[in-house]
Amino acid sequence: MNKQPVQAISSMLPLVTVPPCLFEVLSTCRGAFGAPGFATFVALVVGALGAVGPRTVTGMWVAAGLADRIHWSRAHRFFSEMKWEPDAVGLMLAQLVVTLFVAAGVPIVVAVDDTLFHRFGKLVHGAAWQHDGSAKGRDGIGRGNCFVVVGLVVSVPFMARSVLLPVLVRLYVPKETASKVELAREMVNLLSRAFAPRCIHVVADALYRGPAWRGLPDSVTFTTRLSCRAVLYGRAPQPTGKRGHPAWKGPRLGTASEVAGTVAWQKMTVIRYGEVGDVLVAEVACLWWGSLHRTPVRLVLVRDIDRRRKDLALITTDLATPVEGIIARYCARWSIEQTIKDAKEILGAGDAQNRLEQAVQRTVPFMMLNLTILVCWYAKFGDAEHDLAERRTWARWYRHKKTISIDDMLIAFRRARITTVDPAQPTPDLIDDTAVTSTAAAA
Repeated sequence: MNKQPVQAISSMLPLVTVPPCLFEVLSTCRGAFGAPGFATFVALVVGALGAVGPRTVTGMWVAAGLADRIHWSRAHRFFSEMKWEPDAVGLMLAQLVVTLFVAAGVPIVVAVDDTLFHRFGKLVHGAAWQHDGSAKGRDGIGRGNCFVVVGLVVSVPFMARSVLLPVLVRLYVPKETASKVELAREMVNLLSRAFAPRCIHVVADALYRGPAWRGLPDSVTFTTRLSCRAVLYGRAPQPTGKRGHPAWKGPRLGTASEVAGTVAWQKMTVIRYGEVGDVLVAEVACLWWGSLHRTPVRLVLVRDIDRRRKDLALITTDLATPVEGIIARYCARWSIEQTIKDAKEILGAGDAQNRLEQAVQRTVPFMMLNLTILVCWYAKFGDAEHDLAERRTWARWYRHKKTISIDDMLIAFRRARITTVDPAQPTPDLIDDTAVTSTAAAA
């Protein structure tokens, strides 16, 4: 790993120790900020990845080594006042993710979900009682800010599982903003325009069904789990030549469970959640009239041979991909759950206690994007073989450890940051000729 730190400075910030390899990744987002904003962005990313305590706004400022050099209000103003948009930063990082992890011509897989960050203050913008997937008890609700997360599902060479890297995150406020499904569709539209004409496959759980997915671009498909109460119909029949409007839908096929009793099952080997196994599958061409109206879809039924799990019913607008590919793609959606968990528990997403509207809308997306930045940085400059050997040396209970974790990446970043060598030439993009250029490197 390249461990030569640079001194990244601006006319308004003292020197902040930034490993040049990280600075190269962050330069991807340079166009989303003005000069002062980019300098603050770099400092906060360094603080977020280098902090060992809570990642509050001031916690990141302290970890960046700036607490005794410049007032912490600059960090708060970055989220509440400075001119930058999380969507712009996310789209620039999405281009980097595709460049690093998705081969040319291969479709891009996008997963959608939402999560609640608990907040209880009366003055916190957008805080409300709403669904909480991690809530204990039968109510399943919690108070806080809910964010819809859209990320790219990719295969990372140094990790054994599919990884979702967040790129677009938006705040959902009940009765004030668009619905979660509509927010997800808006973000998918941004990605489809950014990567046109490349094919994009969107996967989501059953809560993201709805009319918002009608009229998708030709390059975008949508796959979700079918509700047990959803009613399917046959495709529109050929015109009869008689007077009157042609029929828009065929005969009623029924719910997924009703269809399952009439289809012919066939045995197939599929990949589900990282495991290869044999299952029974069936496929039916149909219409999902209630949600997607006249859009042609395919119903894919999956049944365990030993019947240990309930049958899985998937609906997809992808009319070309083989059945096993549809199943593997939907199962890869689970990576978004692990990403949300890692972002909250390891990278501190949700630790910041912002109250103002713009600060609330920006801080969680910034923290979620740090996970994408970290993985991209490690993919370009990390040494997985060395880090695994070192981890197994001092943590001998990990003698069977074969893949890198998010914790390992954070340890590698901190090691790269604190390595002390002679300062290199400062980065021109962040330097003002009048700036003071002699400050001790941050520890």
